[in-house]
Amino acid sequence: MSAASRNTNLAIVPALNEAGAIARVVERIHAATPDFDVLVVDDGSTDDTATAAEAAGAITLRHPFNLGIGGAVQSGYLYALANGYEMAVQIDGDGQHPPEELPKLVERLLADPPVDLVYGSRFLGEGDYAQSLPRRLGGLVFSTMLSLITRRRVTDPTSGFRLANRRAIALFAHDYPHDYPEVEAILMMHRHQLTTAEVPVTMHLRDTGASSITWMHSGYYMVKVMLAVFVGLFRARSVMPIEEGPAGAGRVS
Repeated sequence: MSAASRNTNLAIVPALNEAGAIARVVERIHAATPDFDVLVVDDGSTDDTATAAEAAGAITLRHPFNLGIGGAVQSGYLYALANGYEMAVQIDGDGQHPPEELPKLVERLLADPPVDLVYGSRFLGEGDYAQSLPRRLGGLVFSTMLSLITRRRVTDPTSGFRLANRRAIALFAHDYPHDYPEVEAILMMHRHQLTTAEVPVTMHLRDTGASSITWMHSGYYMVKVMLAVFVGLFRARSVMPIEEGPAGAGRVS
């Protein structure tokens, strides 16, 4: 662990072998939202990801071995909860999520009525985010499924650009999906009667590296996530007590 927190908001940046991009991501977050601390969760990297992040001014948390994206993000939420942060945003370490769009998420989280989680959608507005055909089909299936379950329009269920308040931080610190968590996390919010919203954002192709989800894994990914959603529909609510109350005012007991 390095550095000390100084703000009430936190940017959680999960990273695996992102030494080529991480410093720029940290610098952009600090420039766009100076009221956010930056926590880089180095998920077992074999390169200089953590060193580069620290040099750019980030707090770093190093996993001794790779836990996967869900484990890395949950470590960030555990840190946010333990250190009393009021808001926490997930921003990928590969440069896909522009920190300059974060104020849009903050504005919506605090708007009237406030919500517990806001995520940036690549498919609202006039943006044209390039995706392969399997990814587009998978996104359409998940969007339709979650929209029917939650009775709210969900346009970008696989977006990892998400801003949580204290209630959502507490939930995700206690229980967070692992392998491919974004779709399941929306279902978790619904099951715990926490509120969500989307805002349009512009995202970019990753700066370095390659996605872990290739066309060869698309079928496996869809089956696994759909099975996880099905199981989640019958899963009991988390044993972590979350106080009832309006979004933005909840506490954990």
